[in-house]
Amino acid sequence: MPVREASEVGDLELVRDFVNTLEFETGVDELGPWLAERLGRRPTGQGLARAERVREALRALLLANNGVSADVAAAETELDSSARRARLALRFEAGARLEGSAAGTDAVLGEILAAVAKAMADGRWGRLKACRADDCRWVFLDNARNRSRVWCSMAVCGNRTKTRAYRARARDGR
Repeated sequence: MPVREASEVGDLELVRDFVNTLEFETGVDELGPWLAERLGRRPTGQGLARAERVREALRALLLANNGVSADVAAAETELDSSARRARLALRFEAGARLEGSAAGTDAVLGEILAAVAKAMADGRWGRLKACRADDCRWVFLDNARNRSRVWCSMAVCGNRTKTRAYRARARDGR
């Protein structure tokens, strides 16, 4: 894989890792430790709350990428607000890029939002999706040629969904 593609995947992996700090199935939320690792200290309560709102706004957009109904307008409003707090600005040193000038949690969120903007601009954003399974919502990169994946794992979420559908049909006598 060329170096350019590897860095592009890295941008999407940052977003995926951030959103996947909450595991719906177990209820385990690793956002605090994830942020602390990047900040070098524990995030403040307000910073953590802002990061949670950004995480769930991104999840809404990623569900929409997978054809699931989501409140995209509210998500976009939250992300706009976070981008302003991160003080994202377009920079033209060694090419065009978004760069934030905020500190702390807002700086980390700015880095994530800059990766989102880059992926949206170059067409890769549609490949990042949140699993359609209500009890999962795990974010994955859809590498299928036709971008047709709907579950994070066919062996787990896909199998569960198909088994539930089969049992429902069997109950209904079809």
